[in-house]
Amino acid sequence: MAWRYEIRLAGSGGQGIILMGIILAKAIGLYEGYYVTQTQSYGPEARGGASKAEIVVSDEEIDYPKVIKPNLFLAMNQKAFDNFITDVDRDGIVIIDSTNVDLIPVMSTFDIPFSRLGREKFGREIMANIIALGAITEITDMVSQESMKEAVLESIPKGTEEMNLKALDVGIEAGKKAKNAGAKRAFPTEVPQKGILGYY
Repeated sequence: MAWRYEIRLAGSGGQGIILMGIILAKAIGLYEGYYVTQTQSYGPEARGGASKAEIVVSDEEIDYPKVIKPNLFLAMNQKAFDNFITDVDRDGIVIIDSTNVDLIPVMSTFDIPFSRLGREKFGREIMANIIALGAITEITDMVSQESMKEAVLESIPKGTEEMNLKALDVGIEAGKKAKNAGAKRAFPTEVPQKGILGYY
């Protein structure tokens, strides 16, 4: 029986959500070898409007490309969290940018200040999206660090490689700290093979 794993990344225009979705889909599909579909939507505003990227992963061809019940949800601001949390899988992984999300119901989340880290480490909040990809890499184990680095390097402008790889490393370290903090649901350890194979 085919397995299916669904991912939703959400935030506002200008936060690099669509680029995140493209990079993550490349890392999982091109470099880890799974079947992947990636869809996106965003508001009419260039900046500040709602932005969402969704990814479906499977070990077989995907017959329906839309996310139904996300197993992984990343919210980069409060509005995104409020709008898209309701249909997340009960046992799913929820990661929030704690710089911009502070009102959450009683639930397990990984709280990482991606935007604040972007400002402090690089002087620009826009790096929060690559930092978040690093955290996803560490928290979920769905892609290797090598696969994520390759996907990042393939997707960013020339001349920004060093900064983006450093941002990825910052996110990986932040993800480690979040995992070690405990209780926040991590990727199932009983998965028989690497990554997400056989999970859902």
